[in-house]
Amino acid sequence: MTNRWKLVDQLKGATRLAVEATHSITSLVETMHHTIGGGPALVGQPLGAVTKLLTAPTYGAIRGVTGMVGCGLERVASECEPFLSTPGAERGVFLAALNGVLGDYLVETNNPLAIEMRLCHNGRPLRLEREALEASFPQGGRPLILLHGSSLDEGSWLRKNHDHGVALAAELGLIPIYLRYNSGLHISQNGLAFAILLERLHEAWPGPMEDILFVGHSMGGLIARSACLAAEAKGIPWRQKLRALVTLGTPHHGAPMERLGNWVDTLLGISRYSAPLAQLGKIRSAGVTDLRYGNVLDSHWQDRDRFARGGDPRTAVRLPAGVACFAVAASRSLDTSRPLAGDGIVPVASALGQHGNPEFDLAFAADQQWVAMGTSHLGLLSSRAVHEQIHAWLKPILRLSESR
Repeated sequence: MTNRWKLVDQLKGATRLAVEATHSITSLVETMHHTIGGGPALVGQPLGAVTKLLTAPTYGAIRGVTGMVGCGLERVASECEPFLSTPGAERGVFLAALNGVLGDYLVETNNPLAIEMRLCHNGRPLRLEREALEASFPQGGRPLILLHGSSLDEGSWLRKNHDHGVALAAELGLIPIYLRYNSGLHISQNGLAFAILLERLHEAWPGPMEDILFVGHSMGGLIARSACLAAEAKGIPWRQKLRALVTLGTPHHGAPMERLGNWVDTLLGISRYSAPLAQLGKIRSAGVTDLRYGNVLDSHWQDRDRFARGGDPRTAVRLPAGVACFAVAASRSLDTSRPLAGDGIVPVASALGQHGNPEFDLAFAADQQWVAMGTSHLGLLSSRAVHEQIHAWLKPILRLSESR
């Protein structure tokens, strides 16, 4: 989408989303009503036709009134446009969460609430033109690209008055650039889009761009890996400049929470009475279902029912060659004498790329993986210990690059 973001457009988008949601819930309730009121399936639901005939006017009226209300709210939003103030960070948090859950649907329906992928610096999107970049970065430099997690945005990197990007940039002479993206889309779709967007930055960069470094939190680490694969497949030049990839709490082999959601869908579908409710579970976006096993390629999800039960559909994918790759996991536990609990969302083994099948194990070097004890998934963003560990990993890489 290229239209200018306006609060009124987003209010209209929210109105449309609410109307569509009401219609969907109405259909869900109507289906359950017909299923229960139609009588036993064993004898062919003898009351089904009568139930539909009697309830049709009621459900039709609900849909009609909802549609009229939606049109009225859109008109009110248009008339209030001159009085709407510039939206702040709260809007960004709301949009990020909404896109995480429904982002693919927002794109499919051309809803203005869908987030457009951008590269940002100092809280503002960058214009990827040489003149604009020279004004922002007259000395050029080495970009540190930070990729946020699911249902978050670039503002999530600032947590408890700490931002890994700002701190590392100040200490290591880097330029922090933050990716903003719609986390409801498939990871491989975002990976390709990021690979193309980063090449635009690379082409317009003031002076030679000798080094690129990635730090990805949660889903952001998967998108970074997916972008590398896309760049390699298409021969995109920036890939040769990537020196380091650091992943923080990234579900390289998936997250149990999404696998649990998939089981709930299956259990609800067993009974014809509860089957309509299974549709509620299928609200989850493509980005969320990709987290079940950590999909990073189109082939991991194409031509598959993403809500169907089944095993891991992935083919083995290695870490990007020629790149120093590091993994940070978090454990809420402080007791190292027992098997480590995860961070509340991602298990330690998944965050470290470990897998029972050696073919899938990402094989991070022993000194290039680390566990932040007593830390939650979001706590990785504010942990000073995590910052110190990233700093210790990146500093010698940058020194080596400078000596070339």
